[in-house]
Amino acid sequence: MEQRSLSKTGAFGMSALLKATIAAVKLVAAEEIMPRYLKVAHQHKSDGSLCADADIATQTALTKKLQAICNVPVLGEEMPEAEQHAIWQAAGDGLWCVDPIDGTSNFVHGLPYFAVSVALLRDGKSVLGVVYDPVADEMFAAESGRGAYMNGEKLFGHVTAQTMGQALANVDLKRLDARLAATLATRPPCASQRNFGASALDWCYTAAGRYDLYLHGGQKLWDYAAGVLILSETGGYACCIESDDFAAGDIWQRSVVAASSETLFIEWKNWIRAQ
Repeated sequence: MEQRSLSKTGAFGMSALLKATIAAVKLVAAEEIMPRYLKVAHQHKSDGSLCADADIATQTALTKKLQAICNVPVLGEEMPEAEQHAIWQAAGDGLWCVDPIDGTSNFVHGLPYFAVSVALLRDGKSVLGVVYDPVADEMFAAESGRGAYMNGEKLFGHVTAQTMGQALANVDLKRLDARLAATLATRPPCASQRNFGASALDWCYTAAGRYDLYLHGGQKLWDYAAGVLILSETGGYACCIESDDFAAGDIWQRSVVAASSETLFIEWKNWIRAQ
């Protein structure tokens, strides 16, 4: 079994941009999210999902701080869809993509599995990603071509399972094709499976080797923008159910097939597509 390796000198490899983004995210989480945890007001959005007061306050605070770091537009989950699309189309010099609280339902119900997710995109691709779990005080971060970090130390991918039958999978059943979901629920090919409802953290847990496999039927840009970079910078693999090129998927609704190692990834992908 390979163990996760954390380099004690990893923090010195971070750019000033990444350090500033990490500091901004931690400060906003401390000021806007945690004081509202377990005592938050909320409402339902038009798609039925929850939006808490903390989501709006966090997105507003992050917008100000991120634009002070790099002055490009901010595309946030809590914006109207038309505004999101307009920002994406007009983002010539790049944009910030923000999910102020990924896992709002967990946050509202007091389940400690939610995170802030921030990514900087240039030419449509993530070049910097930060995912922060304020309850566990775990900060995952990455820069394109410069590696990934957890709490300031270099994060290297590791493999716990050698075969799919030994693997722990994170599977979101509700967005999958009904036949595939039924097969996974009744005859899963892995040792065990979980889903706790916060996509950004799911990516990071896969990158850290806490999950061996990951499957999701449809994520928004802010669900995957930071996480896919963090996974790829630890040596993990991802594609869509329909395509081997993850970046070629619909940016607004992208399926995810991912794994912590190439061997598991190929086995997992082939099994899913055979169903």
